[in-house]
Amino acid sequence: MDFELSNEMKMLADMAYKFALQEVEPVVKMADEEEKYTPDVRKKAGVNGLIGCWIPEEYGGSGAGFLGNTIITEQLSRVCMGIGLNIVAATFGCENIYYYGTKEQKEKYLPPVCAGDKVFAGAYTEPNAGTDVAGYKTRAVQDGDDYIITGNKMFITNGTICDWMVVQAITDPNEKVHKSFSQFIVPADASGITKTKIKGKLGIRASDTAEIALDEVRIPKENLIGKRGAGFHQLMHFFDTTRVMVAAQGLGLSQACLDESIKYCKERTAFGKPLGAFQITMQKLAEMWIKIEALRNITYKAAWLLDSSQPDYHLSAMAKYLAGQTAVFCANLAVELHGGYGYIEEYKVQKYYRDAKILELYEGTKEAEVMTLAKVLLSR
Repeated sequence: MDFELSNEMKMLADMAYKFALQEVEPVVKMADEEEKYTPDVRKKAGVNGLIGCWIPEEYGGSGAGFLGNTIITEQLSRVCMGIGLNIVAATFGCENIYYYGTKEQKEKYLPPVCAGDKVFAGAYTEPNAGTDVAGYKTRAVQDGDDYIITGNKMFITNGTICDWMVVQAITDPNEKVHKSFSQFIVPADASGITKTKIKGKLGIRASDTAEIALDEVRIPKENLIGKRGAGFHQLMHFFDTTRVMVAAQGLGLSQACLDESIKYCKERTAFGKPLGAFQITMQKLAEMWIKIEALRNITYKAAWLLDSSQPDYHLSAMAKYLAGQTAVFCANLAVELHGGYGYIEEYKVQKYYRDAKILELYEGTKEAEVMTLAKVLLSR
């Protein structure tokens, strides 16, 4: 058992963090205040091989695997979780294409996304169905050599800026729920699509989030991903892999909270002593560090298992759950340690506090993760 990262992974982490400091840091405040997506940063990230690094080289990726993607996500999220998401989530939905798509689909769609030139979105969640995937209503009806898709999608990352989207829709309503769904590649500029940007988010404000309406959108049957009726299982596999990415977001954000808190507690004095000299401060910093190290180990292991073709989807769920808990915990303590200064925009920790909460909500709520894990325990 070797917990040491390879030299290649260490270099990747260093490169990703330096990129974040050089290219992301200067636009963080603007992107947050203006809720502005950052395409220029994404394109530079593509040139540097930071997008879709889990995708093999033959399809445009760098072949660094899910551990590499985890490390990149962690380092970018140390600087800005929203802009970091613009980079690593440019491939959202490509997981389905890579694992279940045809060779032609992989060759057409994956390389331009990895290069930073194009963007995907995963159009899964609906206004009345998030965690409850079985509650989806969007329909895809076959019409000769085409499918016609009608429905609504909600909280879609990259929704207004994407070039293509992977849409989950019901194709076989008379089948059992788990066999009723299929997935399709849909051009974002297709006739019948309306995209509405969601504004006023609490956090990750640089990330583009949208509501999407599909009104009789016609696509060729060649855009079906995998087998008809297999969409539910494909979606579950998608979440099982992307939850590791979400865990990495929480890891990076938590580390940023600790870094800023240590810096502040060394500089700020109270009663003639640095804040770090007080036992209660020491306790808070130590608790943050302990939780971060636990999260790092479980997240890296989940990613390593994916790369080793030994996926442990329960561990991925654990990592995602722990990431949300840890990020919220660390962000809360970071604000407390900064006192009144932690409550104003001059200090980074107020943004970390706002960004952290989403980690307990998207890609499966913390309650859903716990329920899934508990059912596994009770079935043994």
